[in-house]
Amino acid sequence: MRPRLLDLFCGGGGAGEGYRRAGFDVFGVDIRPQPRYPFAFVQADALEHLALYGGAYDAVHASPPCQRYSKATRWRGDPASHPDLVAAVRAALRESGRPFVIESVPGAALQCPVVLCGSMFGLAVRRHRLFELSSVWALVPDCRHRPGDCSFDHGGKQTESAYREAMGCGWMTVHEARQAVPPAYTRYIGLQLRKVLDNISLDISGPGDESWLVSEDGRSAR
Repeated sequence: MRPRLLDLFCGGGGAGEGYRRAGFDVFGVDIRPQPRYPFAFVQADALEHLALYGGAYDAVHASPPCQRYSKATRWRGDPASHPDLVAAVRAALRESGRPFVIESVPGAALQCPVVLCGSMFGLAVRRHRLFELSSVWALVPDCRHRPGDCSFDHGGKQTESAYREAMGCGWMTVHEARQAVPPAYTRYIGLQLRKVLDNISLDISGPGDESWLVSEDGRSAR
């Protein structure tokens, strides 16, 4: 049986696609509709869903809103006007008892984060992201930035289809790709997470009635 991963604040599914490539069955939750999310999806409050159904999963990934720490927010307005959910998300993940990953932008209040960049994986995109891990895993390679790499600079390149392809998120809109985690990042994280799961025993039976999870078309049941 493939391990089950809960993808909280899932957005368009960049992170989820990486975990799929690492061998997980992925289930997404987001407060907003995500019509292009490529896996089973529930529209719901992420932390409420985790509290109710966290025991159904082997591991959890969370990408809480990052506007509080984003450079783009500082360019446009006041970061303090956006919620800081990192501490609440971390507490809920620890309470779940499942191995977890928290992802956010540089500057976010993550604990001992791993930094990943597209250039580490041969992607033509310069995009740094932080990952807080519930377990200590392998070291990561250095960035290898190239002059021609796309970057998230609110300039011309990120509006082109080439940006989505460089991210590995060709199924998304440009707006969704701006918010996404490149799948190569979470494939790397997911492979490390599989090693953790191989060494611990988890109850993966889940709730008896899974009608809340997947509808007949494979999307939200609610």
